Amino acid sequence: MAEIITMPRLSDTMTEGVVAQWLKKVGDKISEGDILAEIETDKATMEFESFNEGTLLFIGLKDGESAPVDSLLAIIGEEGEDIDSLIKGFKVEGAKSNTSEPKKETKVENPAPLVKETVVDIKASAPFAAPAPLANTTGRIVASPLAKKIAEDKGINIANVPGSGENGRVIKRDIENYVPVVASATNSMPAIALGEESFEEISNSQMRKTIAKRLGESKFTAPHYYLMLEIHMDSAMESRRVINELPDTKVSFNDMVVKACAMALKKHPQVNSQWFDDKIRINHHVNIGVAVAVEDGLLVPVIPFTDQKSLTQIGVEVKDKAVKAKTKKLTPAEMQGSTFTVSNLGMFGISEFTSIINQPNSAILSVGAIIQKPVVKNGEIVVGNTMKVTLACDHRTVDGATGAAFLQTLKNYIENPVTMLA
Repeated sequence: MAEIITMPRLSDTMTEGVVAQWLKKVGDKISEGDILAEIETDKATMEFESFNEGTLLFIGLKDGESAPVDSLLAIIGEEGEDIDSLIKGFKVEGAKSNTSEPKKETKVENPAPLVKETVVDIKASAPFAAPAPLANTTGRIVASPLAKKIAEDKGINIANVPGSGENGRVIKRDIENYVPVVASATNSMPAIALGEESFEEISNSQMRKTIAKRLGESKFTAPHYYLMLEIHMDSAMESRRVINELPDTKVSFNDMVVKACAMALKKHPQVNSQWFDDKIRINHHVNIGVAVAVEDGLLVPVIPFTDQKSLTQIGVEVKDKAVKAKTKKLTPAEMQGSTFTVSNLGMFGISEFTSIINQPNSAILSVGAIIQKPVVKNGEIVVGNTMKVTLACDHRTVDGATGAAFLQTLKNYIENPVTMLA
């Protein structure tokens, strides 16, 4: 008997999905566990496997089309089975194309010329009628002393001034009425049409729509404020060098920041809180989300129980989930449950920036690049390495003094890495 396959709910926040690609076609034999299609959710593109066996008799959505959860996706049954009544009885609502003209280039021609010739009526500006000036064709400048003096004061090259006096002599009124002639571009070069305007339009992916919605809600509902602190990184750099000399060990500065955050959150649980309309939740477990840039936007894989893991364990897990994020293999479960977030743009040379809180969390840490510069140590100016971090806090749950205390603890851990190994 034919079975209806509907658009699955692949994450707790998913309301609609997009068929990124069908991996089976009508008429194919389907076994339980076969991957039918790749479905794009609000968080990732995931493989959708079949829980039925039979023949794929019908596909309700083409590649690139989207539909709400529980809409008709496909029908699997026995080969040759009549499924018309099933299709008619199950109306597909809200299906819409997500790939029709994903990139559209439009050109608008502008026939206007590059410049417009302006004609200056010199005679109209003269306060009285005067004889037509004579062009100086001898190369010898003939001018009255007064005309020369006025031309010098005004910065006028008298050789360019046509004279209206006897035999083309330049006189006072010629200087006073002289208007410099600016060669029109249309006289010196052929008219050139302006370039063509062009643009392209790209349909927003489910991920991009969700990012816009969530970050907009966070920015305009949570009262953000920001605390910035500069951390000396010389000891951290030396400690990282020593750790990475161990066999099969690779720790990044970001791993050290994540570990330090986890330990600081245990000492300042108010920063590890979440805001809900009717309550504030103080989390005693620490799950840190690490922002990862991907082609379609930003994903935040979560390192559960971060405070209970070593630097090397954190490093391995962050790297593994970052790779999965960039290859679209990250599952929704691996992006849920964060209590705090770290966003690092230091690898792009950004020295400091602010981030938008990943609600319902109360804070997010922005990490900048390590900069070498003059610093004061023991009353002397020496070359040192510093890193700026910025804590964005939700003022509904985290007061300024609480956020400042958290940053001081974080600073102490990073500047003294041995304390994180205890």
